[in-house]
Amino acid sequence: MSDSKLLRGTMILTAATFISKILGLIYIFPFSAIVGQQGLALYAYGYLPYTVILSLATMGVPLAVSKFVAKYNALGDYYTGRRLFRSGLVVMSITGFMAFLMLFFMAPVISTWIIKDPSELQGSSMDDMIFTIRMVSTALIIVPIMSVIRGYFQGFQSMGPTAVSQVVEQIVRIIFILSLTFLIVGVYQGNIGTAVGFATFGAFVGAIGGLSVLLYYWFKRKELLNRQMSESTIDHQISLKKMYRELISYALPLSFVGLAIPLYQLIDLFTFNKALMASGVSQADAEVAFGVFSQSSHKLILIPVALATAFSITLVPTITKSFIDGDEKLLRKQVTQTYQIILFLTVPAAVGLSILSYPAFGVLFGFADVEIGGSILRYYAPIAVFFSLFAVSAAILQGMNKQKYAVIGLVIALVVKLASNYWAIYSLGAVGGVLTTYVGYAISIAINVWAIGKFANYSYRFILKRFLLISIFVAVMAIVVIVLKHVLELVFPMTGWLNALIILIPSIAGGGFVYLFFTVRSHLAGHILGHRFSFLRWKKKKSEAQ
Repeated sequence: MSDSKLLRGTMILTAATFISKILGLIYIFPFSAIVGQQGLALYAYGYLPYTVILSLATMGVPLAVSKFVAKYNALGDYYTGRRLFRSGLVVMSITGFMAFLMLFFMAPVISTWIIKDPSELQGSSMDDMIFTIRMVSTALIIVPIMSVIRGYFQGFQSMGPTAVSQVVEQIVRIIFILSLTFLIVGVYQGNIGTAVGFATFGAFVGAIGGLSVLLYYWFKRKELLNRQMSESTIDHQISLKKMYRELISYALPLSFVGLAIPLYQLIDLFTFNKALMASGVSQADAEVAFGVFSQSSHKLILIPVALATAFSITLVPTITKSFIDGDEKLLRKQVTQTYQIILFLTVPAAVGLSILSYPAFGVLFGFADVEIGGSILRYYAPIAVFFSLFAVSAAILQGMNKQKYAVIGLVIALVVKLASNYWAIYSLGAVGGVLTTYVGYAISIAINVWAIGKFANYSYRFILKRFLLISIFVAVMAIVVIVLKHVLELVFPMTGWLNALIILIPSIAGGGFVYLFFTVRSHLAGHILGHRFSFLRWKKKKSEAQ
């Protein structure tokens, strides 16, 4: 397959992932309006264990299968990839069903890990938690099967089926969640716990939609795929044992690194409420704080993360090629470009969101919990930079086939997070959970950055200079945003949704204009994004001509 087709396919898949993440953010606003922050906390009680078990059940299968199939297709052996596909469907069906049974029957035990003493419940009931976990567990029957089909198509550098199925899965899921929760709570005045339980069942319904799309593509392309296989003259006759050994060698590092955010959230899930309640906070207030921390604020933070990685991740296939070809100069250039995009996009977004945390939270999630929501978001927003740097540095190491260092860094970070999380939350409140997340990601990023520097022979001097320049422009932007925010608050006290919106929009516009003005005038934007945004390159050329 040509490099252009590979890059185009990667961009399609990245765009679909970005759209899915944005849709996953947008639905949270009406959903939280229906069920509240405690409802979001209950939703997290079910969804976080599901996410981790799903990752363990699939073990990075889509990427691993695509890598395996692509390798043997390139050798002209289409039989081996097809055998893996058939076998993988059976294996994933079994592991998915076993994962479903495990989560379904472990639901009462997991609930006690979240809330130790059910006799003192003031928020979500134990029955609500068990019901929610069991409802979301049903998706494990289908999603692992989808992962094999997606991986098989991706092995042919065909990203369309995966991209379309991801978006359709998300749309179907969101429609189901919002319509059913509105009917249960808004129309029939039902219980919040019941509504949230059925909301998590949306994962199963969405998976049906995604699987339907994949099956459509399969039957549409089956004749062509069969013809390719029949015309193949090479068959390596690899045993299933050897085949799976190779697959696992691809899958395990990819799976574990992809689990970073869910594993952090899982540690918070089992320590957050207990630590807050031990410090004297009621369970209801602890659940509100956890809902804000794990869902509302987290979803907002993922906007700049998704945007930055959408631009930078398209460089990873070319990084892989440069490393294999031994072209160190090009590899260093691509790494530099990736880091620059991340810093250019996430640093101003994170700082701006931190400054405007209270009006942003009030506008998007209402004023019922704006004090705790704005407070947590203020401290948590800068983690967007850490999330982005970890994801991209791990992807670069993957491209260099040095992903074991990302795994080592993540293990150390998780141990530190696990050891310190309860104490930090007990001592500092909800902000303690934010602090330990910062420390953990800082450790992982430091190890990743060191490994890239060592194995790519990469010097960070230029990136540090760029970071300093970006920081200066962001500091000017922050001053403008703070001044605008305070002036507007004198005229429009933040007592309601409309006033918060009036504060938020001019502050964002003013800050964004200042940052864009300085980065364009200094040619920084043109250097970093010029090839993506032609008007920035035009401005640069025009100024140079003068």
